[in-house]
Amino acid sequence: MQQYTVKLKNSSGTGYIIPLGPVNLVCIVTSKGLVGCGAFDVAALATFDYPAARVRPTRSASIETIDDLLDGTIREANKNAEDLGVKTGMSGKEALDLLS
Repeated sequence: MQQYTVKLKNSSGTGYIIPLGPVNLVCIVTSKGLVGCGAFDVAALATFDYPAARVRPTRSASIETIDDLLDGTIREANKNAEDLGVKTGMSGKEALDLLS
């Protein structure tokens, strides 16, 4: 597992890359929630009232790096994240700034 500090608008987030065979599980956790790759079940996290969104890649076929996550496009956000302003179509970075 690799861990990174990611500077955001109001605070820092912690980025994680966890290799899972041929793919990486990638996410950034903030003080208010999480933005992750497509492997994250944001609806399940909503059952815990945890704001979460997942991104689709814009630079390659999958999210492999922290930069891929930041540059990706939000494809799904749970109600908790939407209540904080996260919307489908914004960038991962824009969503993370709202969750920071």
